[in-house]
Amino acid sequence: MSKLLIPIDFSEYSESALNYACELAKDSGQSLDLVHVFSEHSNTYANIKDETPLVDPRVPEAQSKMKELVEQTQQKFPNIKIEGIFREGNLYDEIKALTSATAYDAVVMGTQGASGLEAVFIGSNTYDTIMNTTTPVLAVPQNASHYKKDKIGLLCNFKEAELTALAQAIPLFKVNFQLMLIHINTSERAIKDIDADFKVWIDRIEKELHITDISYIIKPQTLFMGRKESVAQGITSVLIDEQVDILLLTKSKKSVFRQWTESNVIKKLAFNLQIPTFFARVLIAK
Repeated sequence: MSKLLIPIDFSEYSESALNYACELAKDSGQSLDLVHVFSEHSNTYANIKDETPLVDPRVPEAQSKMKELVEQTQQKFPNIKIEGIFREGNLYDEIKALTSATAYDAVVMGTQGASGLEAVFIGSNTYDTIMNTTTPVLAVPQNASHYKKDKIGLLCNFKEAELTALAQAIPLFKVNFQLMLIHINTSERAIKDIDADFKVWIDRIEKELHITDISYIIKPQTLFMGRKESVAQGITSVLIDEQVDILLLTKSKKSVFRQWTESNVIKKLAFNLQIPTFFARVLIAK
């Protein structure tokens, strides 16, 4: 049975991500593992004086909260199998261990507040999870607690990794959605040449992945006045204008996402992007 892994810290944004994951799983059929990770706590002096090791007070408190959260969520979604997991250590390390041992369809992580992905990139554990885990990561901003997939956007540069991203997204989102391919024309190529690339690309997507409702949009470089930072604003305007519900990104070394990360554009995008974003796992052969 396919599964989703949801890190839980009992904050509003992680519970929003949980509700989103439940609605997704209700549609796609996954079971859920909720994981709470807390750092090691000890009191050496007290432990030396007492033969009984101290119990971190956060442990029973977290166990009680998790039991209550699972029960409440199970009542709301009775047909979804939900289990709680407790780990001690570093969030990224524990997620890496869990995803290495179990074939999760995705890790669903909440992000804080109206700043969207800002929380993802400021938090090193979450960033490490996105960039290094062998499992796709679905980042869900707090304002997107309700699952909707009418239109899914894919940042498109006609790379094989983008087809891999779509293939990884299908177990979550199936194929009954409108796929919006978004191309940023940073090299100022002729539109007729890009149109020709899209014709070939869409044909491949239809034949290989069986997604049939596909459209595309080309955002010209001239609108950005030559400033790399404004590319993010152009992408955000497309997402808003086209009412995209979910964005798909690849994270390979050759992907648009990695190029933006290295050029600081993704940080600018983070302040405006407020929709769930699926970071696909794409491995590049050495």
